[in-house]
Amino acid sequence: MDTIFALASARGRAGVAVIRISGPEATRACQKLCGSVPSQRGLRKIRGASGEVLDEALVLVFDQGRSFTGENIVELQVHGSTAVVEAVLRRLEGLDNLRLAEPGEFTRRALENGRLDLAQVEGLADLIEAETEAQRVQAQRVLSGALGQKAEGWRADLIRAAALLEATIDFADEDVPVDVSPEVLALIESVSGTLRIERDGVGIAERIRDGFEVAIVGPPNAGKSTLLNALAGREAAITSEVAG
Repeated sequence: MDTIFALASARGRAGVAVIRISGPEATRACQKLCGSVPSQRGLRKIRGASGEVLDEALVLVFDQGRSFTGENIVELQVHGSTAVVEAVLRRLEGLDNLRLAEPGEFTRRALENGRLDLAQVEGLADLIEAETEAQRVQAQRVLSGALGQKAEGWRADLIRAAALLEATIDFADEDVPVDVSPEVLALIESVSGTLRIERDGVGIAERIRDGFEVAIVGPPNAGKSTLLNALAGREAAITSEVAG
């Protein structure tokens, strides 16, 4: 498995930027940059290929199996200027056996290593994009694994129902004292009922996630901008007392 690195925080000037390294060579890369690797966290000077100081960073180390990707991870919390970030990324790019991560590759590795399921990946994406409290709450619920746990319960019930039916067929010629039909029907009805509840909630969940698009339509100078500002409770559109 390749060792990958990328800027994990948003691009642009900021107080702090996070550069993530994930893979078997993560700690070695940290040692190349910092001289020593903290057991969990510590302040380290990041040096260039010629030994010059690029920045002083908070270094966080996550062991395999307890990290976001399920691999060894080192995170460098550097000062968030464009110059510092680019210098550290160039330094990492110059190391052997490291490459720049593809878009979404950290999350893909978390999925492949069993740290997240598909529903949690979607929940993570929704949480990153959340703009309202309702969107945050919904995304957090999905990210917590609640939906995946429900799906595992449905799967277990259906497997048991199938096993009971197969046992009845396999031992049809023998005197089987227990009639499994009531239990099979109960299992199927239980799964079917909870699936219907989830299906009925899809529309509401989509409205929360996607929000609403509202158009205010009217002739020129009818007061559309004034109405928008009144609804928004702020100056969302520029208005003037002078018509037009």
